[in-house]
Amino acid sequence: MDADSAGHMAEDRTADGPAGPAAPERGAGGERIAKLLARAGVGSRREVERMIAAGRVALAGERVTSPALKLADLSAVTVDGRPVPRPDPPRLWRLHKPRGVLVTRRDPEGRRTLADLLPAELRALKPVGRLDINSEGLLLLTNDGELKRLLEHPESAIARSYRVRVHGPLDEARLKPLREGVVIAGERFRPMEIALERSGRSNHWLLVTLREGRNREIRRAFAAAGLQVDRLIRTRYGPLTLGSLAPGAIAEVPQKTLLALLEALPGGEDLRAALLAARSWSPERWARPKRPAGPRRTRRQRAKGRAR
Repeated sequence: MDADSAGHMAEDRTADGPAGPAAPERGAGGERIAKLLARAGVGSRREVERMIAAGRVALAGERVTSPALKLADLSAVTVDGRPVPRPDPPRLWRLHKPRGVLVTRRDPEGRRTLADLLPAELRALKPVGRLDINSEGLLLLTNDGELKRLLEHPESAIARSYRVRVHGPLDEARLKPLREGVVIAGERFRPMEIALERSGRSNHWLLVTLREGRNREIRRAFAAAGLQVDRLIRTRYGPLTLGSLAPGAIAEVPQKTLLALLEALPGGEDLRAALLAARSWSPERWARPKRPAGPRRTRRQRAKGRAR
């Protein structure tokens, strides 16, 4: 979820409910089946819940009736009669979304979409939040439904930063309500952090940071203050930045960075454990051992070493 789309906000957490057909003790130390299936890429948690309600999910041949059923893994689970593939470890990518591209796989009007930007092997990735067609900048993509949910959920309160160009008279009286939080059409927007980057006669560049996102939040809030947003570039999502990534380019987030993000993310412990288990890594193994300090060599000694 983001400054650009509440409709694609993270799915609600599944309510506790009775276990499904399997004995409850199966879930000792396990995770909810809806969460496991979402992580395996079957669908979002909400989509998985609908599949379960429709009787499409089974455990050892017996229909699952509750998304709250806890399991250690998906080894005996089928969806529509087919075994669920083993989930890949969570991965995350940064994409520089250009202006004029829709954050969707297809568009009936024939406009450019993510499918036109991504290589074939990455087109199944899930966007984390949205950027509307006229917005640009950093868009995160993941192969993991649970990681997407955690990064989007309001409880995570992840800061998103933008460079925003506005048109109109700029003064503190217009910005103060935005910094304090405004209500627009009965919808309350949380306070924004706003700093002036540079200013002209009628166009001004601002640095805006949010900790939750609603549908076109920045555009709507500034319009209510009498300012028109004519350019919006997301530069940061939590600790991840757009950096020098060219428009249309994509780069995977290093796993060390992803592990650090999961460690700081509320509810990210299971994903972090899954990533470590899948790679048989530990953070300590990434640290290069330092060479023991020795006597400094003279310039002549270093020249002799190179000659050899």
